[in-house]
Amino acid sequence: MVFENRNLTLHGLVAVAAAILAVAVFSIALTIWALRQDAAADAARETGNIATVLAEQTARTAQSIDIVLADLDERIAALGVMTPDDLRNATGTKDFYNTLIDRLARLPQASAISVIDDRGILWSTTRRWPTPPLDLSDREYFSEQKRADTQRVFVSTPTQNRINGTWTMQFSRRINGPGAELLGVLFVGVDATYFNEIFGTIETLHNQKITLARRDGSIVAEYPSTEIVPGRKVPDGSPWYELVAKGGGNFHAEGTKGDDARLTAVRPIQAYPLVVSVGVTEDSAFANWRRRAVFLGAGTIVIVVCSIFLLRALARQLRKLMASEQSLADGKTRLAEKSTELERANLQIDAALNNITQGVCMFDEHARIVVVNQRYLDMYGLSRNVVKPGCTLRELIDHRKAVGLFKGDPEEYCREIIATIKAGKTADSLIETTDGRIAYIVQQPMAGGGWVVTHEDITERKRAEAQTAFMARHDALTGLANRLHLLEKIDEQFAWMRRTGEPFTVFTFDLDLFKAVNDSLGHPTGDALLSAVAERLRACTREQIATIARLGGDEFVLVQSSPNQQRESAIVLANRLLEAISTPYDINGHQIVIGTSIGIALAPNDGDTADELLKNADLALYRVKSEGRNGYRLFEPEMNDEAQSRHALQADLRAALARDDFEIHFQTIFDARTQLPTGAEALVRWRHPTRGMVPPGHFIQLAEEIGLIVPLGEWILRQACMAAVTWPADIKLAVNLSPAQFRNPNLVDMVAETLAATGLSPDRLELEITESVLLQKNANNLTVLYQLKSLGLSIVLDDFGTGYSSLSYLRMFPFDKIKIDRSFVSELSTRADCAAIVCAVVGLGHGLSIITTAEGVETEEQLRLLRAAGVDQVQGFLLSRPRLNVNLDFQHPVRNERAA
Repeated sequence: MVFENRNLTLHGLVAVAAAILAVAVFSIALTIWALRQDAAADAARETGNIATVLAEQTARTAQSIDIVLADLDERIAALGVMTPDDLRNATGTKDFYNTLIDRLARLPQASAISVIDDRGILWSTTRRWPTPPLDLSDREYFSEQKRADTQRVFVSTPTQNRINGTWTMQFSRRINGPGAELLGVLFVGVDATYFNEIFGTIETLHNQKITLARRDGSIVAEYPSTEIVPGRKVPDGSPWYELVAKGGGNFHAEGTKGDDARLTAVRPIQAYPLVVSVGVTEDSAFANWRRRAVFLGAGTIVIVVCSIFLLRALARQLRKLMASEQSLADGKTRLAEKSTELERANLQIDAALNNITQGVCMFDEHARIVVVNQRYLDMYGLSRNVVKPGCTLRELIDHRKAVGLFKGDPEEYCREIIATIKAGKTADSLIETTDGRIAYIVQQPMAGGGWVVTHEDITERKRAEAQTAFMARHDALTGLANRLHLLEKIDEQFAWMRRTGEPFTVFTFDLDLFKAVNDSLGHPTGDALLSAVAERLRACTREQIATIARLGGDEFVLVQSSPNQQRESAIVLANRLLEAISTPYDINGHQIVIGTSIGIALAPNDGDTADELLKNADLALYRVKSEGRNGYRLFEPEMNDEAQSRHALQADLRAALARDDFEIHFQTIFDARTQLPTGAEALVRWRHPTRGMVPPGHFIQLAEEIGLIVPLGEWILRQACMAAVTWPADIKLAVNLSPAQFRNPNLVDMVAETLAATGLSPDRLELEITESVLLQKNANNLTVLYQLKSLGLSIVLDDFGTGYSSLSYLRMFPFDKIKIDRSFVSELSTRADCAAIVCAVVGLGHGLSIITTAEGVETEEQLRLLRAAGVDQVQGFLLSRPRLNVNLDFQHPVRNERAA
């Protein structure tokens, strides 16, 4: 009977030991599986974030190239190119080569910009001047653009350059004729290693591969590989193609010969035919998980081995107990020894559990703690005296609430967990503790009614994800919203308006004179000024619901909710912005004063989409600029009509020079004392086929904006000089120079060549400039003026007295003549201040030995007063209206001209 009781006792102990072993092994297996799932999710998130960042960087690179190609296309169109021969003549010049060099300087990622004609012959390139006539008709980008029906950018696979042997990829754009026929191809060469350098700046996972491919699967660049193998493609049948069609995603690719299985994120670039893929091998993605699994597995093996030894010892003891009492005593001794070994094994398990990064807690079917590790206690600041085996779930949660690291109702929380476990479901959740940390919790049920819960602190990971998301939607310099975030916010405002009827307002504005700050004080000071402006914008809208965005350069947009009196609120805010931005800035020791021009569009009256609102606000902004800047305007429907008319006028203006629609009229200038003619000013007129005669005030500024002023100015000078050669030798020619012409590096050479070609003596030519040429005190502009004066011609300062600091200009450069602006002459007889200014200018001119000319003389009274003031020369409708050269007569004094 004694033996039977002891036999039953030992069998029970063996059963208990086996159950404990099974529970431990099962919990460890669940933990390892949870860790593997987390590792896979982390790899997918990280590759996706990196792919998104790289796709945005690649898109910005492609966009900057696209802008330059579009600008060059407009430039070629402005030159009147209508046929392939026109293209070859226009782009094969040294001037156009210099234009390409100028545009290349705006693209640090580009190695060359080139033009090929409709036969594939290289006609102009920044790599060499003069350009060698290479046949590139076999290149992929030429073939694609030849059969293309749009002017979208095409990206080629890397090809070896025939001039210098380097491997480059080409961003190309088709040049169309008037009937959309092919005239040629513009393309920008980018070194094949450029994108590898971009990819190399990203801190990535180990064994991660970054691929840049076209949408057809052709591989353009890979990192870390630097080997260039033309013709490689993403394998057919790869899920990559399906994800590209869907707009991006992640997929798992099985390993092939020479390559391991990979987890890959795919991010297409919407505006361009490029796709960024980031893949990481399973070995790299699960490296940390394998180390943890090995550690946990080793501990499990130790437990299993120790338990097997224990069970064998128990079996051996059972046999000895059946043999004799002495064997029973010996067996008890050995059992005590084995118990020590079991305790040692349990200590090893505790060490393993307490050294993993996750908090682990195991509950039995009665919701009592079986196992809890130190990491769990540390995460929530719990006491081991409370949280220990036998502690109930409710006691645990009450303890967490007592230490202040639990939100919510403990009873409801416990009831939900127990209901989930009883249903056999796995539950995962994110919680935020009262001290701001975020934990990821997984509740995994076990057989028999218990469960294992793991807690992982993912605070830093979430902060990194939030930072990445913030950077994708905000401007890096100012922290304001970028264009993507702005469009999202405007869409949100439309949705809110549809629900509540509450309107909103869009302001677009840029900074007046900001370019002067950049040019004179440098870009670091300009960046600091932009940051200071952003802070003032935030201060202006702190008490209102508003979104502020920077779209690049000095362009800002503000979106304001307007629940009451929308128009009045917009005007109040516009005045506040004008006052705030115009207040002087102290930047890096410099006192800076700028202004701003603001365009305002009211939703929904001025547009029901984000694009329409922004466009209409821009039209209002343009109106402010055209009216003198530093103010605001609300959008009006006629502005849109004006913009369309302006666009049509631009198209007509591009073709006008090629059609010979321009005419040169001349207005005679007279000696105020003798009344004899001394010269004539050349004035351009545009004889439009439908609008009739268009004065220069309606198209000169437009010509400057679209880049036509340089060829137009050259045409005006040449035609005027050819006419002046036929005049008497004592009659001088005056020609106006636009400030935009000073940005042409060939200005001095062009003037010299024109004088030589027409035979006009330089001492008979006067070039008139306005003070805007000298406004920024640009050393290069002064150099050009001195070079022009060295040719022997005269330099005249036009519209004197109307600018910011005209007197200082007379010290900066030795002008031969100053022209008194017509605004002073028109009110000479009615305003004493105008008379005083005219007298002062005349006295200043006499003192500096500078000739003075009065413009806009229209009455006999004005002419009499100007003579009395001592003006040297006079010009105006009273004396002579502008005429064609064939109608000029320099043989008669002013009285006969007026009589005629």
